[in-house]
Amino acid sequence: MYATERQALIERQLADEGRVSVVSLARRFDVTTETVRRDLDLLERAGALRRVHGGAVTAERSSTAETSVATRTGRASAAKAAIARRCIDLVPSGFRGSLYLDAGTTTAAIAHALIGRTDLDGGIDVVTHSMVLAGALAGARGIELTVIGGRVRGITAAAVGAETVRAISHFRPDIGFIGTNGIAAGFGVSTPDPEEASVKAAIVAACRRVVVAADAEKHDRELLVSFAALDDLDVLVTDRTPQHELAVALESADVEVCIA
Repeated sequence: MYATERQALIERQLADEGRVSVVSLARRFDVTTETVRRDLDLLERAGALRRVHGGAVTAERSSTAETSVATRTGRASAAKAAIARRCIDLVPSGFRGSLYLDAGTTTAAIAHALIGRTDLDGGIDVVTHSMVLAGALAGARGIELTVIGGRVRGITAAAVGAETVRAISHFRPDIGFIGTNGIAAGFGVSTPDPEEASVKAAIVAACRRVVVAADAEKHDRELLVSFAALDDLDVLVTDRTPQHELAVALESADVEVCIA
């Protein structure tokens, strides 16, 4: 097999799986690990991937890669809708209390699922710093809305900064639904931006029960800034059973895993 053919197959596997291993590629192509590393070096220089320990990941999986909320809307929409429905199941019928909804497209799906509940009679207070969610929830039947202000970050349409963090610390919601860009065994939950991380950390600290909503694309990803350890979480709602290392870490941290 020519090197160009091998490299094309590596790119295809990356597109399908998001990650490749040097050892598994060497076994697959019956070549040395040094040959595979040369292939990966060439592909990285071409911008097709990013090298990590033991292999490579897609270029967009870098620790600071971030797309706008508008771009992410519609991506994995079926999974997010299923996750949202499972999250809403955690809010019992007749619930009277408070919820915090983090910014993000998965939490936006949770907001829409919450609006669709027919058993709300004005007993739920919702707090959010997301301008997108605030617009969706404003005036919704059975929901009292509080919006946390601050400097709005354009890429996420969410308030950030010291004032936002300080305001969140004055609340103690019963349940917090948190979005994340990555969840990994050793690094916990993480996001690319330090200001977003500070806000998320404040939400985790404020809420009595912390529910992370994350589709399987976020599993085993480590972004630039960790905002909580796994043992800070109570529940992970996702669409696919985590792989062994993450599953063991979640169990050790006593995190309940709910599959949508």
